[in-house]
Amino acid sequence: MTEYAQAFTRTYPRTISLGEQSVTFRLMAPSDRNAILAFARTLPPDDLLFLRLDITTPEAVDEWVGNIEAGRTITVVAEADGAIAGYASVHHNQVLWNRHVGELRVIVGSDYRRLGLGRRLTDEVFAIAREIGLRKITAQMTPDQKGARATFERLGFRPEALLADYVVDREGKTRDLLIMSNDVAGFTDVEHVGAKASAPST
Repeated sequence: MTEYAQAFTRTYPRTISLGEQSVTFRLMAPSDRNAILAFARTLPPDDLLFLRLDITTPEAVDEWVGNIEAGRTITVVAEADGAIAGYASVHHNQVLWNRHVGELRVIVGSDYRRLGLGRRLTDEVFAIAREIGLRKITAQMTPDQKGARATFERLGFRPEALLADYVVDREGKTRDLLIMSNDVAGFTDVEHVGAKASAPST
C-alpha cells in the first residue's frame, strides 16, 4: 500500500445503492487488469478521447497499474454483478513545482449512466484528493459534456481554460478541450454540497 493510500480515511470495499441497483466501491488493484481492459473496450470512442492513456491496450493498463503502485494514481472502481461499471481516479505527481495539483478522471459504463453513479464516483475521488492534501484539482472534458460539467460545478469547480481545436478524435476531427479547476483551500465538506443536484449524464 502506498503512502497516499494510507493518508485517507475512507474505507473500502463499501456498497452503495443506486435505486434498485447495488454497486460496490473498492480500490483498484493489479488483479483488476483484465476486468479494466474488458470495461474499456465497451466504451464509446468519445469516452476515451481525453484519457492520457489508451486503456483499451494491455500496455496502457499496465502503466496505470504501475502508477497506482508508485503512488501517482488512486483509483476507485465501481463493481456491479462481478464486472466493472465505472471508475474514478485522482492522478498527481511528486514534481516539486506542481505536487499540490491533481487531476480527476471519471468514466461510467453505458449501462450505468443516468443512475447517479458518475456523481457518486466523483464525490468519492474528490474527497480522497482533499484528504491527501491536494490544493488544486483539475478535470478535463468537452464543452458539450453538460452532465459532467454540472457535476464538477456542484463541487466548486469553475472553467479555467477553453483550448480550441486542442485534441484530435479517432476520425481526425479537432475538438475543443475545457479545463475546469477547484482551489480546494477553504472548500466546505463535499458531503454537504449540492444535495439536491440532479444526476449527471455520466
